[in-house]
Amino acid sequence: QVRLTESGGGSVQPGGSLSLSCVASNVYCKSGMKWERQVPGKEREVVADIDSRGGTGYLDSVRGRFLITQDNAKNTIFLQMNNLKPEDTGVYICVFVRCSGTYDRGQGTRVTVSS
Repeated sequence: QVRLTESGGGSVQPGGSLSLSCVASNVYCKSGMKWERQVPGKEREVVADIDSRGGTGYLDSVRGRFLITQDNAKNTIFLQMNNLKPEDTGVYICVFVRCSGTYDRGQGTRVTVSS
């Protein structure tokens, strides 16, 4: 099983920035990785994703504010979050997409944006 270790969550005021990272270990074959956001009472949503060749995608509400990058040699992805808004609050979950199409998820790291 792929093990995912997330870090970088915390609390910040609106307009602030945070950077998340996720390290994948016990990796055999990777199709891509992504960050999901879980908010109580809402469906989990994909915030940003990146494939093995570096192609990226973003949720409309974060495009231009968030940047997903990766270090393939270290099986690590990063999420730089700028100009954070209260609606960005949630648990950010790292997802590993295997070549088979199945997913492994981390425990998540909490991000709170509040004044």
